[in-house]
Amino acid sequence: MLPFEQDSGFKPDQILENRGRVAIFIDGSNLFYAALQLGIEIDYTKLLLCLTDGSRLLRAFFYTGVDRTNEKQQGFLLWMRRNGYRVISKELVQLPDGSKKANLDVEIAVDMMALIGSYDTAVLVSGDGDLAYAVDAASYRGVRVEVVSLRSMTSDHLINVADRYVDLEAIKEDIMKISRPPSSSSAPSIASYAYRPITGIAALESDIDS
Repeated sequence: MLPFEQDSGFKPDQILENRGRVAIFIDGSNLFYAALQLGIEIDYTKLLLCLTDGSRLLRAFFYTGVDRTNEKQQGFLLWMRRNGYRVISKELVQLPDGSKKANLDVEIAVDMMALIGSYDTAVLVSGDGDLAYAVDAASYRGVRVEVVSLRSMTSDHLINVADRYVDLEAIKEDIMKISRPPSSSSAPSIASYAYRPITGIAALESDIDS
């Protein structure tokens, strides 16, 4: 029997025991459309706890396009900054078809590589295939990379280069917002502001396979 055919004796839970220090990189637009497909709103406090999963958190980055004139969006991003997230933003650019978009793949890739040595496990919340090269490069530098996204919106190439893949469908009950009366400590609703001006699902899907 060849070595790789032997039963290693490892269980899935044991593989997660040595995540070390975790850095989280969230593609805000990709996550929003995934939540839309699932029919849920994300509770970002629950999301942070779920993705950290008891490990030591280095930093949680949230990448998003912004419209400076949208007060509801600004309120949401302020809440994010005050509740454990480092927000990385870029102005929305209007495309010829009238839609708006801000691509932050470069920012995600640069931050992921620049921080290598400060963290052991990267949690990438995105299904964008354009990030596969950065994920592969990080893994060759000794980083463990976990990809979290909706399967129908995720590049096969991205899954193949990751060390672990988690389908958002499998954890939606753990990260969804439960309807309750609003309070001052609650995050503003992301649905009230976020990505409606940006290119739609069809355009996003074209990015996934690239």
